[in-house]
Amino acid sequence: MNKSELIEALAEKTSLSIREASSITNTLIDTMSDALARGDSIEIRGFGSFVVKEYDSYIGRNPKTGEKIKVAPKKLPFFKVGKDLREKVNTQRKRKSAK
Repeated sequence: MNKSELIEALAEKTSLSIREASSITNTLIDTMSDALARGDSIEIRGFGSFVVKEYDSYIGRNPKTGEKIKVAPKKLPFFKVGKDLREKVNTQRKRKSAK
């Protein structure tokens, strides 16, 4: 599912216009992005949590030349799946493989 499919599904399930569903979806994504950029974590019970992990600098290699380079410290968003979602995905997988 991509963003436009998410917007269409939201509009269909809530009887909102595509424009309203798009606005809601964009607001939600922007709000979550801003929170992660501030270093906040996001927890959605039953779905999962988003956290920002910090990585120290390290010595890496340029894949083209093999030259050693220093990789700067960085922060990356990380998603940890919630129990309910994990169980739902595994239940769906079992049903498909049983067919």
